Amino acid sequence: MSRYPGAEARIKLGWWRAHRFLLLRRLSQFGVLALFLLGPLAGVWILKGNLSSSLLLETVPLTDPLTLLQSVAAGHWPISTLWLGAAIVLVGYWLVGGRVFCSWVCPVNLITDAAAWLRGRLGLKSNGQFSRATRYWLLAMALVAPAVTGVLVWELVNPVSLAMRGLLFGMGAGWALLAVLFLFDLFVVERGWCGHLCPVGAFYALLNRVGFIKISAKGRERCNNCMDCYAVCPERPILRGPVHGAKRGHGPLIAAQECTNCGRCIDVCAEQVFEITVGFAIKAEKTSENT
Repeated sequence: MSRYPGAEARIKLGWWRAHRFLLLRRLSQFGVLALFLLGPLAGVWILKGNLSSSLLLETVPLTDPLTLLQSVAAGHWPISTLWLGAAIVLVGYWLVGGRVFCSWVCPVNLITDAAAWLRGRLGLKSNGQFSRATRYWLLAMALVAPAVTGVLVWELVNPVSLAMRGLLFGMGAGWALLAVLFLFDLFVVERGWCGHLCPVGAFYALLNRVGFIKISAKGRERCNNCMDCYAVCPERPILRGPVHGAKRGHGPLIAAQECTNCGRCIDVCAEQVFEITVGFAIKAEKTSENT
């Protein structure tokens, strides 16, 4: 594994091609935040609300499906507009790949990516370990807790909600939680929050079992085992079958539901092993390792 993943790609393909998906993701993430902030700061209301519930151009409702499910579990039946907003969001993410939210929209990803970057620069080794299935148990708890308490318990501590409320109304103690997440990913578990624990990511991963846009290791015969793709992938185990499983009959499509479609594997691969493909992956392929 190279000390700085993508160094060979920068030489062979050029700086832009070695960073394009990373830069486009940052443009998307900051762009979404800017659209929410334009209203309070400049009076231009393109997106009014937050990532839990908002209005696009004062007309189109957008609702976080997980928040809506928590409300239903708590015994609060949402109005029809919220159901419509959730349906629009579900269809949108279903088409592009559910976990696109994690890599292209979620503001917390900026923090966890920064921790991963710094971890690599410092050469820190992984100390702790969690099963990647833990996030699904936490998702179940996030839905059961409202049914027991009548309160949307997860939304009280959800880093995504706290980050959005903080940007719009002032962070307060929310900064402390985000700092803990950064330090947790930096010193305790590599990609610990997004890759192992976040129930929001788990929810969108379930939605991603059937997706339209996927990444394929179509050029895997050109792979030179530099391992740069493994170094940057937030869900490292999903690469093993598509990249190295040809002899075991594993197809090149990265159909695993945990894939975030971040495109970093495409960026850093000097041999151009990966490409975006369009078409439905009917069933996500299981990875051989859960941690």
